[in-house]
Amino acid sequence: MGTGLDGAAVLLTGASSGIGAAAATAFGERGCRLVLVARRADRLEQVADQARRAGAQEVSVVAADLSDLDRAAAVALEADAVLGGVDVLVNNAGAPKRRSVPDLTFDEVERTMRLNHLSPVRMTLALLPGMLARGSGSIVNVSSLGGRLGILGEAAYSASKFAMCGWSEAMAADLHGTGVEVRLILPGAIDTEIWDQPENDPPFYRGPLEPAATVADAIVAAVEGDRIEHYVPDLRPVVEMKSADLDGFQAGMLAERDTVG
Repeated sequence: MGTGLDGAAVLLTGASSGIGAAAATAFGERGCRLVLVARRADRLEQVADQARRAGAQEVSVVAADLSDLDRAAAVALEADAVLGGVDVLVNNAGAPKRRSVPDLTFDEVERTMRLNHLSPVRMTLALLPGMLARGSGSIVNVSSLGGRLGILGEAAYSASKFAMCGWSEAMAADLHGTGVEVRLILPGAIDTEIWDQPENDPPFYRGPLEPAATVADAIVAAVEGDRIEHYVPDLRPVVEMKSADLDGFQAGMLAERDTVG
């Protein structure tokens, strides 16, 4: 129950900034061996240096666009070879898509689903046979509060994160007893670059933001712990309220939109 991290081999995606960069440091503090993946090679090298200073035993970087699903699978297998078997896969890479449904194109929806959901699935399926053969491993899927709540103006993003939640829940049941564990992380509003991205409308949410390090610490604790689902911060009551009264939740969200203007 839970995966020990002393010297563990960790493949971490979306590692060049935000939650991923903070997680690289947090895993480094546990003495892990890391392969860090993101699109921006220069930023990856900076994060790798921070992880080494934090105590990582070894760090490799791979610059890759994981929305290319074949490339995503290849990166997973390359990391597996470099590390001598991946103990922990952290599927953190993702991108926002803030666009009202009438303005969305199918290509935008498909690309969002490919990066935020299908790429983690592809990487998981590439590594799963090795984990099953060893009888151990941890798959950490970083979804979003938007994977439990349909957010105004974020239908494509919410759909991809809802898919991640359903995949994680069912996969955890399928893998029960194999030694391979699943962890589902549901960040709320976190202080990352997600709020200021080109080709996105302004966000509906304009409240306070939690530091990325809070989520990074929660990811490490989740791997070492024994629970599947982790809200960061704990907004489970909001999700429970929505589930009990979707019409009321949507009415409140629309009223807030009209108030903000």
